[in-house]
Amino acid sequence: MTPMTLTRPELETDYTLSRSDIRHFAEHGFVKLKNVLSAETIAEYEPEITGKVIELNTQHLPLEERDTYGKAFLQVSNLWQDSERVLEFVSSPRLARIAAQLLGVQSVRLYHDQALYKESGGGVTPWHADQYYWPFTTDRCVTIWAPLQDTPMEMGPLSFAAGSQTFEFGRDLPISDESERVLQQALAEQNFTEVSEPYELGEVSYHLGWTFHHAPPNTTDIPRRVMTVIYVDAAMEISEPVNANQVADLATWMPGNQPGETISSPLNPVLY
Repeated sequence: MTPMTLTRPELETDYTLSRSDIRHFAEHGFVKLKNVLSAETIAEYEPEITGKVIELNTQHLPLEERDTYGKAFLQVSNLWQDSERVLEFVSSPRLARIAAQLLGVQSVRLYHDQALYKESGGGVTPWHADQYYWPFTTDRCVTIWAPLQDTPMEMGPLSFAAGSQTFEFGRDLPISDESERVLQQALAEQNFTEVSEPYELGEVSYHLGWTFHHAPPNTTDIPRRVMTVIYVDAAMEISEPVNANQVADLATWMPGNQPGETISSPLNPVLY
């Protein structure tokens, strides 16, 4: 029996969310869940994901020559299009069902995946909200942040401003030095609690598109390897883009779709 026959079924089985998990997500805009992935499953898929990041990465400047965004992480998207093994991970009914339950919707689609690898010495990921980049008509979209190793504070785990999903100030800011400075002050003034904790192996988080978050630098000598998948309500309609990033996202991740339509491109299959 190969390892794949042991690990793939885990990605197809249900994960039991508690009422408190669902309540926490609704109230705070994020939730961290333990034991979503076993060590065996992570060990099975991490080498393929990491290999694809190395193969497809287009960032070749030394860290010290990059801007703040470039120092934050290596970002490689839609790995599922280049690897059947990654497709198995990204299309997991287990992970997608959790997203649907947290969002309170019947069905979710894939928006896209992103590997986010914070290199040794990689800098801060500035405060931001993901949905700044996405032309969606509602807030029913969520990102799973799945570390592929234990992630202590020194490695730069994701930190959240609890409850900030309803805070509209700063939603027009892309990831930048400005967003880090302006939002750090604004979120503190509004008394949003910053939840900054390590991640155990197998622990993942889900956060809404409008939940503000950031991450500290990676001061270890090991890359922080994280796989993310973005899910949207399967009935999500596309809004008119309000910035250049949303124009690019519409063309890249929803090819052939137009504002006012329900997402339906071949890149956005229903996963649950």
